Amino acid sequence: MTLPDATATPRGLLTGDRYREELADGRELYLDGKRVTDPVTHPAFRPAVDELARLLDLQHDPAHHELLTYKDPDSGRRIARGYQPPRTIEELRLQRRSAEFWHAESLGQHGRSPAFMASIALGVYDFRHQLERAHAGFGANAEAWYRHCADNDLVLSHALGDPQIDRSADPVDDPDLALRVLAENDEGIVVRGAKQLTTLAPLAHEVLVYLSASFTQRRGEQFVVWFALPLDTPGLITLCREPLGDAPWGHAHPLGARFDEQDAMLFFDDVTVPWDRVFLLRDGVLARTGLARINAWSAYIGHVRYRERLRTLLATATLVAESIGVDQFRNIQEDLGRLAGYAELTELFLDAAEARAQVTDSGLLAPGDTAASRVWSAEVAGSAIDILRAIGASGLLMQPTANDLANPRLRPHLDRYMRGRGIDAEHKSRLFRLAWELTGDGFGQRQHLYEYVHRGDLARNRINLFKRYDQSETRERLLRLLEPATATASGPGSDSDSDSDSDSAREARP
Repeated sequence: MTLPDATATPRGLLTGDRYREELADGRELYLDGKRVTDPVTHPAFRPAVDELARLLDLQHDPAHHELLTYKDPDSGRRIARGYQPPRTIEELRLQRRSAEFWHAESLGQHGRSPAFMASIALGVYDFRHQLERAHAGFGANAEAWYRHCADNDLVLSHALGDPQIDRSADPVDDPDLALRVLAENDEGIVVRGAKQLTTLAPLAHEVLVYLSASFTQRRGEQFVVWFALPLDTPGLITLCREPLGDAPWGHAHPLGARFDEQDAMLFFDDVTVPWDRVFLLRDGVLARTGLARINAWSAYIGHVRYRERLRTLLATATLVAESIGVDQFRNIQEDLGRLAGYAELTELFLDAAEARAQVTDSGLLAPGDTAASRVWSAEVAGSAIDILRAIGASGLLMQPTANDLANPRLRPHLDRYMRGRGIDAEHKSRLFRLAWELTGDGFGQRQHLYEYVHRGDLARNRINLFKRYDQSETRERLLRLLEPATATASGPGSDSDSDSDSDSAREARP
């Protein structure tokens, strides 16, 4: 993918085939010590690429076209719904419904879905006026980048976290601890460093680089920068983690093979970022303000995805309970009810975000604050997994493989001793392997860790929630209650003047 050309004709909505074509761009991509020349055909990436391509093709299906896309009033082009700037509650709810469709198709497993990342590009667009006031031209850059992404339906990633080298040290003392700006010249800025855990980077067109909430006031301004680049930019190296879905899709790994988004380290080897791709530079105060603003819609869409994940866990747990005849046990129903409550609460959080929606300074309608619900989601993520794990118990560990089931010597014993209630051994094996994939194997553990960390440090989020919560009215009532009673001679037989004086005294208290 090349940098945007103002004269180029936008390519419009992605198709699966065009996505594959554009992904084979020659980027410097490494897996297990070897360079990957084409992620589209590489066996570690191909199933995930095919799944994303299938979902992108649904935008062109007449049955879903109106929900998943909208007609841009300025250009007349069809654009993916996630990029739509909502100005009314109806448009905001359409964005939610579109994301619900996408995440239902992926069973809540795509944390960095195109629908999610489009909402962050939308947040950058919304914040453009403040970026422009801070530095002439940066707001215009942000708007041009958003238009480029929306008009070409780009699949995006974002990079926030610094490498885990020595979190007790300050980057000012050891510059390799954080991505930094080395120089500025006529072409742009030169950056060196790394960004950790860039989910979907191997399968995305571009990456948006900005700062996590963990950067501190002590950090030098050379570490404060927002920009976006194509992932085939010279000097940008992408290192993938070990794949989690490399087994053939089917009996053993129905989720991992299709939905492993891949996480990556990005190394910036003195990369030149053109000036028209820089959005914020050397302004820590603005970066802290902007972090919440540009993620207003993504936090909302993230809840849509988490609700679908909880529904997947609930349905799987119910099927597992039914398959071994424990679904009528009181304790099992109580656990399933708790999991159902989690899913329902997530729905209510989404409704509350819409009810509290506010118009931003750029005229868009942003969902209400979701800070408390994000903390709650991280807190219950482990409990949701534990419920499914407890119901499946030891059965999650011992299930026959496809080759076991095909063995004529083994099959009679499998049919006799490894069947379920009303289901044969093969169906039960597929179901329990799905449950294991959600709770125990590498893919499941990665998804669980993602739930815990992707919303940011849980302790910091709790502290910030405490500091932001308005207790003033309740504190005032309690402090009035704790004040000593006003000394007065008034009693049951006191005259009206005394009563009046007492009332005046009460009214005069703060």
